[in-house]
Amino acid sequence: MAIIKSGKVVIILAGRHAGKKAVVIKNMEEGNSDDKRFSHCLVAGIARGPRKVTRGMSKKKVEKRSKTMKPFVKYINVRHVFPTRYVVDMDLKKAVDEADLVGEKKVEVKKNLKKIFEERYLNQKQITSEKKAGGSTYFFQKLRF
Repeated sequence: MAIIKSGKVVIILAGRHAGKKAVVIKNMEEGNSDDKRFSHCLVAGIARGPRKVTRGMSKKKVEKRSKTMKPFVKYINVRHVFPTRYVVDMDLKKAVDEADLVGEKKVEVKKNLKKIFEERYLNQKQITSEKKAGGSTYFFQKLRF
């Protein structure tokens, strides 16, 4: 039984994005035949989170402060991710096509991810499911330890 399923919020443990949160897009249990023979998963996360927002700020200022988000997308070894109890229902499978992750198209993928993340961050109040809302709130918060 796999713990790391698509939509699960994970914390990256190794590499440049260590300590950052990400969402699993696709999980490869067995690995593949050519370059990655180990179990790995495709994740999309936030390299730089949104800036702090207070209640007194105008809508315009809140929007401006959420634009600072910078996404990343990469394949990562399953041993280098820490699954959390949170699940997010963002539809990232359509935004990230595996064929587009090489070369120039990766920039476009990141731009699309940024739009999705920003939209979800600004519309967190409209999520009806309490479990999904909790995951979304957790995903956009800075990791405190």
